[in-house]
Amino acid sequence: MKLIKTKFKGLIVYQKDTYKDNRGYFRELFLQKHFNEKFPFDVMSYSKKNVLRGLHLQLKKTQAKLITVLQGKIFDVCVDCRKKSKTFGKYFSIILSDKENKSLLIPKGFAHGFCSLTGDVVLHYKCSNYRHKDSETGILWNDEDLNIKWPVKNPIVSTKDKHNLKFKDFIKK
Repeated sequence: MKLIKTKFKGLIVYQKDTYKDNRGYFRELFLQKHFNEKFPFDVMSYSKKNVLRGLHLQLKKTQAKLITVLQGKIFDVCVDCRKKSKTFGKYFSIILSDKENKSLLIPKGFAHGFCSLTGDVVLHYKCSNYRHKDSETGILWNDEDLNIKWPVKNPIVSTKDKHNLKFKDFIKK
């Protein structure tokens, strides 16, 4: 396993080993010994091509997330919402796919979203805290202050995500 650090404190890309032979491949998805954080809650999502989900986070019961694409390809985005961070209000983006064995560790205090670049995207999340509906909030995916360079011009976005907060309103919370 190789750790690739980013300019964002705690935001790490994990390049894991894949063992291939004539039958296919074998991959290790998660080894607890590589993480200080405990991950008691696993979820997955399925998305069609051009679906954009996010930007989501929990305020009170914050979550670190470990993201792995099991099928397909995504453009993944994390926005640093930690007010005391040097990278507050900045975003990190990466393309993740099932063709490589990478996972992204997103620390607590980041908003997360992604856009599916292929059909039939299956995404696996390991979460450090359980879902807490009363803590959930979101930041508008196309907020002009964040200026995220999404690769899809007209993504499919849920009604809920279309009504997320602008970043300047989020930081007033």
